[in-house]
Amino acid sequence: MLLKSILFYIIISVTILSTAFAQLDTTEKFISVGNLRFRDFNRNGKLDIYEDYRKSKEQRTTDLLSKMTLQEKLAQLRVPYAEKQKIYKGNKFNPDVASEMYPDGLGEIHRISEGAILWSTPLEKTPNPKDIIVLANETQRFFINDTRLGIPVLFLEEGLHGLVVKNGTMFPSTLGMSSSWNEDLLTEVYGVVAQEARAIGTHNILGPVLDLALDPRWGRTEETMGEDPYLVSRLGVAIVKALQGNTENADDRNLASTLKHLGAHGQPEAGSNTGPAFVSERWLREVNFKPFSAAITKANALGVMPNYNEISGIPSHADKWLLTDVLRDEWDFKGVVVSDYTATEELNHYHHIAADYAEAAALALNAGVDMELSDKPTYSNISEVLSKNLTTMDAVDKAVLHVLDLKFRLGIFENPYIEEDKTALIGSQEYRDLSLKAARQSMVLLKNNDQLLPLDKNKYKKIAIIGPHANECILGGYSHSPRTKVSPLEALKEKYKDAEFIYAEGCKLNAGKSSAGPTRLASHSSNLIRIKEAVTAARDADVIVLMVGGNDLISKEATSKFTPGDLVDLELLGDQNDLIDSLKTLNKPMAAFVFSGPPISFVNLKKNVSSIVQCWYLGQETGYAVAETLFGENNPSGKLTVSIPRSSGHLPVYYYAKPTARARGYNLDDISPLYPFGFGLSYTEYEYSNLQISKPAIATNEKTTVSIDVKNIGKLPGDEIVQLYIRDEVSSITRPVKELKDFKRISLKAGETKTVSFTVTPDKLSFYNINMKEVIEPGDFEIMVGPSSQTFDSVQLKVINN
Repeated sequence: MLLKSILFYIIISVTILSTAFAQLDTTEKFISVGNLRFRDFNRNGKLDIYEDYRKSKEQRTTDLLSKMTLQEKLAQLRVPYAEKQKIYKGNKFNPDVASEMYPDGLGEIHRISEGAILWSTPLEKTPNPKDIIVLANETQRFFINDTRLGIPVLFLEEGLHGLVVKNGTMFPSTLGMSSSWNEDLLTEVYGVVAQEARAIGTHNILGPVLDLALDPRWGRTEETMGEDPYLVSRLGVAIVKALQGNTENADDRNLASTLKHLGAHGQPEAGSNTGPAFVSERWLREVNFKPFSAAITKANALGVMPNYNEISGIPSHADKWLLTDVLRDEWDFKGVVVSDYTATEELNHYHHIAADYAEAAALALNAGVDMELSDKPTYSNISEVLSKNLTTMDAVDKAVLHVLDLKFRLGIFENPYIEEDKTALIGSQEYRDLSLKAARQSMVLLKNNDQLLPLDKNKYKKIAIIGPHANECILGGYSHSPRTKVSPLEALKEKYKDAEFIYAEGCKLNAGKSSAGPTRLASHSSNLIRIKEAVTAARDADVIVLMVGGNDLISKEATSKFTPGDLVDLELLGDQNDLIDSLKTLNKPMAAFVFSGPPISFVNLKKNVSSIVQCWYLGQETGYAVAETLFGENNPSGKLTVSIPRSSGHLPVYYYAKPTARARGYNLDDISPLYPFGFGLSYTEYEYSNLQISKPAIATNEKTTVSIDVKNIGKLPGDEIVQLYIRDEVSSITRPVKELKDFKRISLKAGETKTVSFTVTPDKLSFYNINMKEVIEPGDFEIMVGPSSQTFDSVQLKVINN
């Protein structure tokens, strides 16, 4: 009976996959020219230029555009999201409904991986990767065979820190991975994201987020890679290259990368998501724009999504200077600008700069928004907009050409279907191993008095594991359900069976698990009971290990006024400070692992525990990374990419302040951050010495080399991140007190010394002068090299005219 059941499921599986991978349909037509075969997309029996893959992209896009009606053009500018449920009811593609909804074709579909289910719906109803392949092929077959011109559709997915799909590999939060300062690691990680995405037919990934974390109250801080424009630029370029590969010669391993969110999204007023950003053009060019410019000019990013915010009174989705003058004309961007979800509509009902959706469409199109990610598209009003002379057909055609160019560039006319089942890669053991590697490098050791960590298993036999995060694995925003995930408590019990672990929750953070609506904290009275239970449980322990912090229900993306996600207070919430104070009375050694999206102002924790490890969100392998770090199998090597403030009242606290920003301090308080940018300890210790500069005086078009010796003077091997900062001593425009301009991650054995060299090139000395021209001014510069933004050795450099 068992054998019959197995055979039955094999037959069913083969049948499903045969349907998924079948290339030909009875209505699909081909044309043969010599020994070459071409798909006849418009079924007219002749080889049109756009059907001929021997022709250039420019020839093909121009030919296809010339054949399109206005409605067919507007269809290519659409990216629906929630309304896809109608064509995927029951997770089955319905061609009849598709014919009614999309008779003229479609540009792109957002998250086909959800099928008929949006991501707040039960997991068991979400299609698995093999189901998604069937949906993708059937959807593509419809658009090729049942629309007049047969233009294939693009599939767009989320891939912020792993492909957001059932069974997909979930890596640490991007803020966590940025703490590795490791471009090679991010190249590996996002190569996996690309491979998993292509396995289900994805053509475009929303990511990376290149916004800077300049106000950690902002609920999307976890999505960023920190506060520094230089660091985020380098990491962003690595990610885009890993995702896209060689897009001039597209293959089945790579896809388009859409950068988020051009403007000043990470610096909203009061840290409130989509709030106005009050920044100057100078600040935009010196800070916010740097990562986007680098990803476009150095990595050829093929997509850009503007931010929701207004900047100086102009919403980014209506800002021609931003989306055309800077993005296309200055940076030579060749890809597609896609709106954030509903952002074009919001020009009308949020920003109130458009009287109706027709005006909103004109503003967005004229500014340079090519595609609308929306279920109530304003661009459906383009006919009216044209009749009122609010825009032109040239503007429409330009947007359509950008979309068609991307489709030809990605090769979907030649390879529209998923031909081979590669879903076994998704969530594979190999990718799990990489997720664990990323988690290890994401952790930052902030405090380690008396070298409490790593724990000595011979000394500490009975270990109390206390806290709301001890027995959970937080994945963070833009996550799905990996094949497996493990909590710290589970991993500790699995890996270290010779130790005795005593567990108590200590306190609960949330009253319920729902992400809909405002977050509710657990009641104080119920937490008092949990705290008492934790103190009792830990009384006989040799050491207490706290697992505390925040979670992705407390700090998260605020999607509406009904679902807020930004914070006023950056303190430990949910009675965690009461838990810490109560456990302190036991006079036990205490270590803490802090899990959070943004940095937390844990002043009380710092005062009361010997050791602190900042974990961020560590992805699906959270438990193993924590267990290995607790007992020394992993030597933490991360460094902070965002400064940790003492309180929300100390904000802003990013390190590259102007000279007058904190010159007079605060009354009754310390102005310094709790922990500065670039800071991170190790289980070993490093000594810096012998800072040298090859040429202490150079012309403005010359370069010089700075070197320093770094020695591992501890007993363990480890990785150190060496950082170079520069300060312009006197300039015609005020400059920051220091700016990161280079870094290197090195590995050192115990007792080993390495010489680390940096090249100071002209671009590392330049800035925008009073006329907004990028220049290098002669004068004196301080060159600083060290382990953080506040600890360094320095030498002087003099720059003279050529």
